[in-house]
Order: sequence, then C-alpha cells, then structure tokens
Amino acid sequence: MAKRVALILSGCGVYDGTEVHEASAVMVHLSRAGAKVQMFAPDVEMMHVVNHCEGKPGTDKRNVLQESARIARGDVTDLATLDVGAFDALIIPGGFGVAKNLSDWATKGKDYSIKPEIEKVIKAFHQAKKPMGMCCISPVLAAKAIPGCELTVGHDSECEKWPYAQVAKAMAELGCKHLNKNVGEVHIDSKNKLVTTSAFMCNADIHEIFDGLGVMVKEVLKLA
Repeated sequence: MAKRVALILSGCGVYDGTEVHEASAVMVHLSRAGAKVQMFAPDVEMMHVVNHCEGKPGTDKRNVLQESARIARGDVTDLATLDVGAFDALIIPGGFGVAKNLSDWATKGKDYSIKPEIEKVIKAFHQAKKPMGMCCISPVLAAKAIPGCELTVGHDSECEKWPYAQVAKAMAELGCKHLNKNVGEVHIDSKNKLVTTSAFMCNADIHEIFDGLGVMVKEVLKLA
C-alpha cells in the first residue's frame, strides 16, 4: 500500500518561504517511491515579503497558504485541518519561511519559539510514533518540539562550505545531540523516528542537495 505523506510548506522562495528546490526534490523522490502526498501550510500572514532579486524585504503583505499554493500547483490545504491519523509520515522542507513563518528563529536565534500550530502537528506525529523528515533549517522545529532529540543541520565548524555552522552549535546548546553529516548523508534518530539532512545549509552543487534529500525521503519511508 502506498505511504501517505504530509508535506508542510512555509511559503514560496528561499528568503521568505519554502526553499523551492528542496520542496521539488522531496516531491520527486516521494513520487518515484510511489508515496501519496498532501501539502499543507498555515493560513497566516507572512513575516515579510522579500524581493529575491535584491534580497531585501519590501512592503507587500502576503499569505503563507496562498504563496505555498505556487509550489503545490494550487493543491494545498490549511495546516489547521491536518489529521495525523490520515498519514504515515511528515516531511518539512527548509527555507527561511521555517525561520520566519513557522517559528521566530530568524529574529530570536536560539531564544526562539515555534508557532503553536506547527508544534502541535510535530508533537502529534511524534506521539503517534510516525516518522518525520526535516532538512536545511527545519530541524530547529524538532529541536523545540522534541527536546533532546538527535539531528543534523550539517557541520558545526564554519567555513565557506558550511556558512551556517552556528545553527549546529545552537542545537547543541539547546540540549539536542547534533551530528556532523555531509550533504549526501542523513542522521536517523531511531528513538524519535526523526530523519534530518543539511540540504542548502551546505554550499553544494544542486545535484548533491537533490541526492541527499533522496536519502532522507528513502529513510523516512523505511520507518513508515
């Protein structure tokens, strides 16, 4: 029987929403594996809208659910209606939307909190012992919702290849066990059924990101 996977989006675009290449890669790998996917996003206003040519926020106001529909080709559902019992697994791609629309990591760093709606969903999947996959910055959601979990956001030593190593250090400071992993690798927290990978936390070629996300999807589906 085909696995049923809930995919949570946080907008459309790396600087203010879901990282499009990550979402697309996850959907391709899930499709190839024969999984049935339903996309969800919160029906809330975005923190801000960024001009992706300039990398600067403008004055527009946009809705996370409506922007996520751009990735979902219109087929996206309000996160508030997600029924954990209808799915075998959960996957959350990265992008700054995770840090801006699903949490306030972007403005508060390690003193952040995650939105109650997303915390409720993650805890429900965890309590149901159903696997979750998170990549790029989205493991910060698990760090808050599942205290003490094991995860990876890449490497904890900053360099040109790993420009966001401070996130890994913050995960450890929050009481999680952070494992250094390369872009093509994942970490599997068997106890919590959590699979994480770095994706664009690494300055890597896009095919390497794609392949690493494929490993994440494969391991999530094996746990489902």
